Amino acid sequence: MKKVFYLNTCDTCRKILAQFRLTGWELREIKKEPITKEELDEMYKRAKSYEALFSKKSTQIKLRELDLKALGEEDFKELLLDHYTFLKRPVFLTDNEIFIGSDKETISSLKAFFG
Repeated sequence: MKKVFYLNTCDTCRKILAQFRLTGWELREIKKEPITKEELDEMYKRAKSYEALFSKKSTQIKLRELDLKALGEEDFKELLLDHYTFLKRPVFLTDNEIFIGSDKETISSLKAFFG
């Protein structure tokens, strides 16, 4: 399995995707085709946390008046399945690994993965 979950309107996602040769990868635009429960389960198996997959920059947080400190893992899971902007992106998912988000450490790990 080689999948990338991203948002087409996100400049950061487009910039990161452009750095790598993604031939043979399934590209999933999460606004058009939201993640499924099964895909989220696969991400969780590798990340070992729904919170690690959760974007704390989502505009939905303010709109819904969410208190992130009061949320548990099941809350993060439900929110991730409820709205695409809650997923920290991009997410590169393989059979053995997961790369979440756009921080420097993740990009560095991705560069090493792609060689």
